[in-house]
Amino acid sequence: MTTRRIFLDGRTANPEDYYEFFADFTNTAEYVAGDWTTTNAGSGTVAINTGSAAGAAGGQLVLTGGAADDALLAVQNKLECFKFVAGKKLYFSARFKLNDVTQSDIAIGLQVTDTTPLAVADGLFFRKDDGDAFLDFVASKNSSETQKTAVATLVNDTFVKVAFYYDGADSAVYVDDNAVGRVTPLTNVVDDEELCISFAVQNGEAVSKVMTIDYVRALVER
Repeated sequence: MTTRRIFLDGRTANPEDYYEFFADFTNTAEYVAGDWTTTNAGSGTVAINTGSAAGAAGGQLVLTGGAADDALLAVQNKLECFKFVAGKKLYFSARFKLNDVTQSDIAIGLQVTDTTPLAVADGLFFRKDDGDAFLDFVASKNSSETQKTAVATLVNDTFVKVAFYYDGADSAVYVDDNAVGRVTPLTNVVDDEELCISFAVQNGEAVSKVMTIDYVRALVER
């Protein structure tokens, strides 16, 4: 029997026609440090919480930053294999939460490998700035950005599902399965770089901040 995956818009894709990365972080095998590029400015930690931990049924990846102000902890998968190509579909989704949605910066999505994921030159991702609880959607190419601001208002210790879908010509953005806008025109969608799955959290004060990822999925048409 042939398994068929479904894009967020309901369209299907045959396995031989796409590449998929999916991690539910159900065990330590789904996060092997050697498979990820880590930027750790502040003695942060990356760990897997399994169902034995309170509220961690199904597994979670937990990024805990160091205690200093502006301490950054970022992990990026070493497989840079997601590229925006006209006429080819691409999909990303993740479910995550923050312990402090105001005094923190975060990024989550697809980016080039970079030690500054909060100000990355190339990527399509969600970002939250220090000092507010608003989640923005960012398309960046060669450090030129197009933003869809305040696509969601985050709440402390409350999971949110985010996604974007590129249909080969345009990108739709979703929060908790609801369409919240598009990045139109796509003047800054990077089409000359292959991207990787990226997560980052940075303190907005001298207190450690925690980002918890329940799962991540990315799908690209070959």
